[in-house]
Amino acid sequence: MNTMTLWHISGWEFAALAAAALLVGFSKTAVSGANTVSLAIFAAVLPARASTGVLLPILIVGDVLAVLTYRRHAHWPTLWRLFPAVAAGVVIGTLFLVWADDAVVRTSIGAILLFMAGVTLWRRRKAEAEGAAGAADEPDSVATRSGRAKARSYGVLGGFTTMVANAGGPVMSMYLLSAGFRKLGFLGTSAFFFLIVNVTKVPFSVGLGLIDGHSLLLDAALAAFVVPGAFIGKWAVNRINQRLFEQLVIAATIIGGLQLLLR
Repeated sequence: MNTMTLWHISGWEFAALAAAALLVGFSKTAVSGANTVSLAIFAAVLPARASTGVLLPILIVGDVLAVLTYRRHAHWPTLWRLFPAVAAGVVIGTLFLVWADDAVVRTSIGAILLFMAGVTLWRRRKAEAEGAAGAADEPDSVATRSGRAKARSYGVLGGFTTMVANAGGPVMSMYLLSAGFRKLGFLGTSAFFFLIVNVTKVPFSVGLGLIDGHSLLLDAALAAFVVPGAFIGKWAVNRINQRLFEQLVIAATIIGGLQLLLR
């Protein structure tokens, strides 16, 4: 990575990155998946591959704040079911990054996000047509054979997308919605999931040259903007009803996917 490019951003570019960091904090405590917009901003201001290394520590700061806020609402059976598949996805994503260029990365992730959003919308419409409940106290992710298969498939895709472009949020958002999570369970489970996964990704990113001293200095300047975003999200989430919450998550996923495909 040509880290010297990180020292030549303009004031306007830094302001855009700061706004993206604010949105990371908001997405971690309110509308998971909204940080796909942050991903697009970072990729627009910085070289696409370099942007993933700069964004990862920012995401970890947001993850810590989200865990502190929603730690009592995590559903650990779902997390344990997901982690092996996610680990496989991270390994596949690392191998993919060895040879894939920026254009291939953007197109692949954008297509996956739009596909996941489409599948989720179809499943929700089918459930409504059958009179099924939109959510349950106990998510179906560990209860049935189809639920376990769904966890594995989404887990691999989530690990792959989070390693390649820090874009695992929308994939896992679609999984948690389809599994029937309510709002707080959704946020608590995703908070622990991404803190563990993102910290695990750090050695891979360092090995690929995506994180170094230059990128961490920029992270240090941007991390302060994550905190107010998290507080805004915590304030907003109590004012967003379940249906609107789900619609915002799906909309953020679609917007993020389109941004990646159309760049």
